Amino acid sequence: MKHLLTTQDMSKDDAILLLDTSAQMAATQSRENKKLPTLRGRTVVNLFYEDSTRTRISFETAAKRLSADVINFSAKGSSVSKGESLKDTALTLHAMGADAVVVRHSASGAAHQLAHAGWLDAGVLNAGDGMHQHPTQALLDAFTIRRHLVGHVGEDGRGSDTSVGADLAGLRIAIVGDVLHSRVARSNVYLLHTLGAEVTLVAPPTLVPVGVETWPCRVSYHLDETLEQWQPDAVMMLRVQRERMSGGSGSFFPSPMEYSRKFGFDARRLAVLPDHAIVMHPGPMNRGLEISAAAADHPRSVIVEQVANGVAVRMAALYLLLSGTDEISSTAVSSTAVSSTDERNVL
Repeated sequence: MKHLLTTQDMSKDDAILLLDTSAQMAATQSRENKKLPTLRGRTVVNLFYEDSTRTRISFETAAKRLSADVINFSAKGSSVSKGESLKDTALTLHAMGADAVVVRHSASGAAHQLAHAGWLDAGVLNAGDGMHQHPTQALLDAFTIRRHLVGHVGEDGRGSDTSVGADLAGLRIAIVGDVLHSRVARSNVYLLHTLGAEVTLVAPPTLVPVGVETWPCRVSYHLDETLEQWQPDAVMMLRVQRERMSGGSGSFFPSPMEYSRKFGFDARRLAVLPDHAIVMHPGPMNRGLEISAAAADHPRSVIVEQVANGVAVRMAALYLLLSGTDEISSTAVSSTAVSSTDERNVL
């Protein structure tokens, strides 16, 4: 794997490889010493042109857990604020010997440009580009869904993950909210479809993109009807991205109260779901708008687990990008701090 830019053209085999590798990485994170020596001597640059806390820290943690050297680059306070172009920044990173660049940019297509323009010789991971793609978020969502609805792993994170090797065939996933501005929705629709799941997008007409009929999913404008009649196995709520709404939120729906009444997820709507169904959110949440506190903090909510799984998924992506192999050797996952034979052979 040279780059990870999108889920749209990802094959089923590649998706399952990433999920299975993530399961192996997750198993190592229950150890006392969570660090692995696999990327020692490699340099990973987090190149973030947009504000981020959750994604940036997740990638930084993942790289450090693999023993890579990490450089965090923020557009604010850098030469970018003085007018430096993406090309010149890339040439600088190339001169510094970056092995992988994790890029988050407000412009759709920026990650593809960085990967294919010939400015640097490094693997590129797309951490979100405009309203286009966010592949590692979709992968961690699929990983979470597979763990809960397909397989099983011990509560402490140890033991065999019985979902390894499986796809998501037969599962129904509802993605609800601001689809128009959401790169998470786009990435999830294609990845979940590739893995065999059925996807329904639920949103007001003003927050559904033009051309959505070409996407491999259904579209509904009625949340209650979808929950009651379709009975999804997982409901993924999307953040209302008011920062991307020119003219304010009133340009897309009458008021926050109206949006919450028709498309917000609360305890009443949670009670309609099957007993095994889970509630998801990519974060950060607007509590009281797209999701209530009662639903967000409910035992069937896996929102906090999604954050933890994000580290394992990004460890897997960095490993496959920089290791030059599709398999994790036993030496790559062993830890000198692990004394138990069972823990040594957990993979």
